Amino acid sequence: MSDYIESTTNQHGALVRRYYDLVDAKNIDGLLALFSDDAVYQRPGYPAFHGREAMRAFYMGQRIIEHGQHKLFTVISEDAQVSTRGEFHGQLKDGRSISVGFADFFIVGEAGLFTHRDTYFSMAAV
Repeated sequence: MSDYIESTTNQHGALVRRYYDLVDAKNIDGLLALFSDDAVYQRPGYPAFHGREAMRAFYMGQRIIEHGQHKLFTVISEDAQVSTRGEFHGQLKDGRSISVGFADFFIVGEAGLFTHRDTYFSMAAV
């Protein structure tokens, strides 16, 4: 798919695109700054991560992805909710290449930070 679709009623779509830029750059401090202190992140294959420090532990150690790039096909935001659809291409820590479709759902709180994120994959958890 090469067509990019964006439908936004606010600035939250830009916040989500910034998140993907930071995660692809492995800028953990930068991406965590986009989340509220008590944010919740749910991802298949892991218990829910509650708070920035739990997310930091995931990104610094538990995450099986070594590096890669997210390509967004769709970003839709309305009010405090943002939905994305895309593909991730990269390498796992064990050296295997990975190419997987994903969908993410973000909720942005009143402070302009993510309070909740849910991730879904087109294959077994990565």
